[in-house]
Amino acid sequence: MIRARFRDFDWVLLGFVLVLSVISVLEIRSATAMTKFHGFQQKQILFLATGLVLMFAISLVDYHRLLDIAYWAYGVGVFSLVAVRLVGQKVLGGRRWINLGGGVHFQPSEWVKLVLILAMARFFWERVGEGRSLRWGDIGKAFLLIGFPLFMVLKQPDLGTSLTYIPILVAGLFLGGIRLKHAAILVLGVLLVGGIGWSTGKLLKPYQRARVTAFINPDSDPKGSGYQVRQSLIAVGSGGIWGKGTNKGTQTQGDFLPIPYTDFIFAAFCEEHGFIGAIGVLLLYFLILVRLIQNAQTAPDPPGTLIIMGVMAVTLFQVGINIGMCVGFMPVTGIPLPLMSYGGSSIIFTFLALGIVMNIRMRRFVN
Repeated sequence: MIRARFRDFDWVLLGFVLVLSVISVLEIRSATAMTKFHGFQQKQILFLATGLVLMFAISLVDYHRLLDIAYWAYGVGVFSLVAVRLVGQKVLGGRRWINLGGGVHFQPSEWVKLVLILAMARFFWERVGEGRSLRWGDIGKAFLLIGFPLFMVLKQPDLGTSLTYIPILVAGLFLGGIRLKHAAILVLGVLLVGGIGWSTGKLLKPYQRARVTAFINPDSDPKGSGYQVRQSLIAVGSGGIWGKGTNKGTQTQGDFLPIPYTDFIFAAFCEEHGFIGAIGVLLLYFLILVRLIQNAQTAPDPPGTLIIMGVMAVTLFQVGINIGMCVGFMPVTGIPLPLMSYGGSSIIFTFLALGIVMNIRMRRFVN
């Protein structure tokens, strides 16, 4: 029975994912070889192995059952974010993790992304099933559904992760049938609120404003807020066409590039493997996104499509922001690069999300 189900597994998608995972382990090993973080690649292998097991496990659970408990899971997710505020461990000025003991730290904001994808899929499925366009009341409820977790994560503070909740809302509104008039009003409203918040200084914390300023003009504070962007650009540019080779990146191995195994792993990879290597990684992400869209098109029902497109939207957003950050097109936000950046919470979320995608694909011929 199980063997028959796995025949419909998207093995092509899994192949692309595993190739990126191998690249991740090798790059983390190279980027941390001369630092106190040497050996992190072994932990990354453990995270990846755990993610694979969980992906296969969740693919066997009918996703409709997950939709049935989506709102309950949402409540647990909100509770976990509140728990972070109460008992979370504070690291580098942020309270984002819960210490589970034995060196294991749980980051609720990552798995909440998966909960939000399921909750939003159920919410919009219920509206689409009624056969009508979205009303302002529906849009307001959707904003509240995303807004509270987003606010809690912002308070940690973790601007990067909170931003990843937004594409889930956008994908849901788009697939839920939002009217063009409503969409235009929302965009204008967001721009207006953002402009007022920026001008009054209440939208972002001082260090976050400094990052945006550094993005616009990295030379304004080359040794402060602009340091990360400048070093990343130097690393990417110095790689040339073919790169300097593994363990030979001067910016990476010389400890000039900040946190090259997480936020700036793409810049470290570009320095060592050059333009050709960067194109290869981008091609893998493109192929993964294409496979996700294809699976969404063949989903057996609207909620299946909503879930897969939610996963696709978050993945596209994270890839675009992280790589854009490394090449100076986006402000530094601390968003990890899916499947490449070091980190258990991010890896586990990605594989669980892919497991649900596989789950939907395996049931595409079931009436």
